[in-house]
Amino acid sequence: MTPTPDTAERSGRGASARARRRDSRAAGPAGPAYITRAIPTYDVAPEESLVMIEDTAARILEEVGIEFRGGDAPAIEHWRAAGAEVSGERIRFPRGLVAEVLKTAPREFTQHARNPARSVVIGGRNTVMAPSYGSPFVMDADRGRRYGTIEDFRNFVKLAYSSPWLHHSGGTVCEPTDVPVNKRHLDMVLAHLTLSDRAFLGSVTAEERVVDSVEMARIVFGAAFAEQNCVVMGNFNVNSPLVWDATMTTGIRAYARANQGTVIVPFILGGAMGPVTMAGAIAQAHAETLVGCALTQLERPGAPTIYGNFLSSMSLRSGSPTFGTPEPAIGSMIVGQLARRAGLPLRCAGNFSNSKLPDAQAMGESVMSMLSAIHCGANFLLHSAGFLDGLLSMSYEKFILDADLCGALHSYMAGVVVNEDTLAMDAFQEVEPGGHFLGCDHTMRHYQTAFWDSQTADNEPWETWSENGSEDAMTRANRRWKQVLAEYEAPPMDEAIREALEDFVARRKSEMPDAWY
Repeated sequence: MTPTPDTAERSGRGASARARRRDSRAAGPAGPAYITRAIPTYDVAPEESLVMIEDTAARILEEVGIEFRGGDAPAIEHWRAAGAEVSGERIRFPRGLVAEVLKTAPREFTQHARNPARSVVIGGRNTVMAPSYGSPFVMDADRGRRYGTIEDFRNFVKLAYSSPWLHHSGGTVCEPTDVPVNKRHLDMVLAHLTLSDRAFLGSVTAEERVVDSVEMARIVFGAAFAEQNCVVMGNFNVNSPLVWDATMTTGIRAYARANQGTVIVPFILGGAMGPVTMAGAIAQAHAETLVGCALTQLERPGAPTIYGNFLSSMSLRSGSPTFGTPEPAIGSMIVGQLARRAGLPLRCAGNFSNSKLPDAQAMGESVMSMLSAIHCGANFLLHSAGFLDGLLSMSYEKFILDADLCGALHSYMAGVVVNEDTLAMDAFQEVEPGGHFLGCDHTMRHYQTAFWDSQTADNEPWETWSENGSEDAMTRANRRWKQVLAEYEAPPMDEAIREALEDFVARRKSEMPDAWY
């Protein structure tokens, strides 16, 4: 039931910045529901290299295997019934078994949004950008670095909803540490469903929290619709190297059982949770990811699942993780090739940075990583905005700067349109040699849409910039996020549905005592 993307979704080019702001206030955020890329992906590894990586992954699964720890007996029994060799918690997979199981996984699927115009198609030539995920801290230029709160969480949901260049509400955009651990998922899902009308990620930290997330989505979409369509997803991490723990596998199976989406993601820190060499880390990740994706198909054939990857390097002198470095970036290009060969949608890379401030280091690392995601063909781009401090901090200012970069990438991915109009022969005939094109008819027809218009860059002459206070990008971003929050208007929601959600949250909270760890 995947809809054909409207041609308007091919790029983020639209009206001027002023018109975008006016439209945002009047009718929600302007911008496409998602991107359908007009530029090709880039294959950097030759066939023989890909075959070697796939063969190594197959050998890892066959000879070493993966442990399913924590007592998820149904997951182990799924694999035993499928033909895997089970020895306690260790499972070894005959060559070809995982690929056979994955034949039922969709290459492309729709995650439906509360606002149907904001539903996203994941897979194929489509790219969906979502905010960063999982930071325990937040930071801004006024108050510095601190633990995240539910207020911060709601603010980031509002910022994501208000951006014309993000397409998805994300998931745990920051940890709301002022809410009990066993109850905060309820407040987070409620925020996604009420403060935004875009697609979102639910909880993954316990099976019962997955069930709560699915039930809340059913309240909004209807149980019958949710049974047949993806309306919520969960992002699950492998416990690398080569371990799937029961917290993750029970959650994966719960989403799949409900016909909801899963994003399967190894986090491999080269030299710690995987080999220091990129080829070995990619082979390990390939093995881990395929097994996680295949588990969804054993639970419910046809359930939507995404092939995820999170490669990272480390400082071998200090042992600290590093992000936005060149080795994982070029590694992501190969990951994209492997995902396409596996026939699965891809989640890969993002606006990564290890910088402690939204400075030149932060944006340099982010561009390195983000471009790798664009060129490798990532379909679902988690960590598109806000990532700072090695994912330990969600930054208000970096969120704004990253979202602006996402806007530029909309135009970049639209490619160069070549037709009679864009070749501009009428302009050449109108403008005399030595003249200028500023006032010609062709320019006037295109001046509002010809170029992407940054909301954070300063393009004024030096003198004007100096007279206006000599502000740097972080200062402009600080002012911008405050303006966006001040102008935010929640999308409309049926009051009966809102009340049902709030009643569900209140009831579930009343059924359990607070737990803070």
